Amino acid sequence: MLNNTLTRIKTGIAGLVLSAVVIVGQTAHADITLPPPAERDVIEVNIHGYDQLAHLFDDLNYTLEKWNAGERVVPRLFLQTIPTVWRDELANQLTVEAKKRTFFRTLGPLTLLANEEIALQQRALREAIDNNDSDIIAELAKQYRVETAPNDPATIAELEKRIAPVPASLAMAQMAIESGWGTSRFAALGNALFGQWTYGDEGITPKEQRSHLGDYKIAAFDTPFGSVRAYMKNLNTGSAYQEFRDKRAKMIANEEPLSGAALAETLTRYSERGEEYIKDVKAVIRQNNLGHADDAVLDDGPYYYLIPKGD
Repeated sequence: MLNNTLTRIKTGIAGLVLSAVVIVGQTAHADITLPPPAERDVIEVNIHGYDQLAHLFDDLNYTLEKWNAGERVVPRLFLQTIPTVWRDELANQLTVEAKKRTFFRTLGPLTLLANEEIALQQRALREAIDNNDSDIIAELAKQYRVETAPNDPATIAELEKRIAPVPASLAMAQMAIESGWGTSRFAALGNALFGQWTYGDEGITPKEQRSHLGDYKIAAFDTPFGSVRAYMKNLNTGSAYQEFRDKRAKMIANEEPLSGAALAETLTRYSERGEEYIKDVKAVIRQNNLGHADDAVLDDGPYYYLIPKGD
């Protein structure tokens, strides 16, 4: 029995953490993404602190013991916003191990949801190819920034290379590093988990902005899921990450499991620190046994909409 912090939503789901995910469209120009969950599939959870979150994990049988036993099924937990209290609670009040467990168990499900969305787009592409549906191919090309020529085999080949998952271990390790385990100023103010830059748009100005690099900001998001989604789209479309996509495509072609540690080696351009950054990413994956996350899947249960209270 779940504790009394869980309440069924009685009204609509506007403002849900998944609000960035829109219904799969019926027209050529609709965004091809996951539909939001039905109202009956959403449970609202008010979170007041680490202890309450830990109790929720226990109530859902989402435990370290089950994970260590090899059970890789994860509940659909989706945080609405990064709690500002994490800057104090996670940074100063918890042991290192408790901090890490809280971070990965709370935010890890977002990486799996983003990959579910990519899997939907992969299916849409395969069906469009089978049905010679140039409209859907053109829409996917637009989303993935491919110069469109729907009947051109090169367009199809490039889309197949770009519309592919990002290993959860890699996403979670970079998320931990770039957000300071969820305690950074950018995470607290803008749900920014990956340090993505933006120019001209609204964002968060770094306190020590380097003027010679232009008026850049750190991209802010309405939800943490928006940040994860943008990060995966960045790896799947950015010119700096061609090597990442090439190596991933070879692994898929050879029917090799996608390894976050192996693919991390292609991301020297993600950070100005280059190879030292890659060493850090691989260390986080190794030290926290995140490779197991690459085998994880979301369960078929309801969505748990986590709402921080008392921030």
